[in-house]
Amino acid sequence: MNRIPRIKLNNGVTMPTLGFGTFAIAPAQAAEAVHTAITTGYRLIDTAANYRNEKEVGEGVARSGVARADLFVTTKLWIADFGYDQALRAFDTSMGKLGLDYLDLYLLHWPVPKEFEQTLAAYKAAEKLLADGRVRAIGVSNFNPNHLQALLERTSVVPAVNQIELNPLFSQWATREANARHGIVTESWSPIGGGKNVARVLQNPRVGALATQHCKTPVQVALRWHLQHGLVAIPRSVNPKHIAENLDVFDFELSSTDMAALDALNTNERVGPDPETFDLEAYKSLIASRG
Repeated sequence: MNRIPRIKLNNGVTMPTLGFGTFAIAPAQAAEAVHTAITTGYRLIDTAANYRNEKEVGEGVARSGVARADLFVTTKLWIADFGYDQALRAFDTSMGKLGLDYLDLYLLHWPVPKEFEQTLAAYKAAEKLLADGRVRAIGVSNFNPNHLQALLERTSVVPAVNQIELNPLFSQWATREANARHGIVTESWSPIGGGKNVARVLQNPRVGALATQHCKTPVQVALRWHLQHGLVAIPRSVNPKHIAENLDVFDFELSSTDMAALDALNTNERVGPDPETFDLEAYKSLIASRG
């Protein structure tokens, strides 16, 4: 029996609190990784148009043999396709690649403040997809509180989810509080930490001590921190052993003292792009800098 708890979204739909992320998983590895994750017990699968692995993610879903109704699949609209008509076309493209009849959650990938009118138009397209029954819930990703407020003032449907960079070193208290005020579930990408923060989290003495105390790994301790804060986490791996370990976090509990020790690790240091300045030009510069 699947033992992953579920959280109720603001429209009544429920989603698993722990899922499988596919960011930076190469297409050649994605189908097998997703298949492994689902057969291991994951039911939430997260991808995005810009990850360029939707087709393979869909293949992994199909190969799993798990009933579609038992799965919760998310993809995201890339910023190059913001705008009303563009968003609707991009959604059809994503669905064709995924090979699905409906989507559980559709997210706008970034707020793009410099072109917020296009962002609003894209969200209104997502609202239509929701009204038409093609998606079960809609939301956003990487939206700061000011972006959320600007969106809420000019649209009809409160986002169900805001997926943001979040880990013990970058705990995003203000955004989490804004999400909570509006009944928006906070979902954590790079929940162990991205880039240099991964090692900083996993090698932290406090994290290591808690791992030893609970007979768990540092990764499992970090994931448990997310779950006990009421967050949804989507760790990723292509290693079957790690995929299974990331799911094995429901048989222990961190005390309030443990949680406070992990909360104190926050440095407010972002590793991913800044939502205030991220747009297509910033994305091109980021890709160029990575060679």
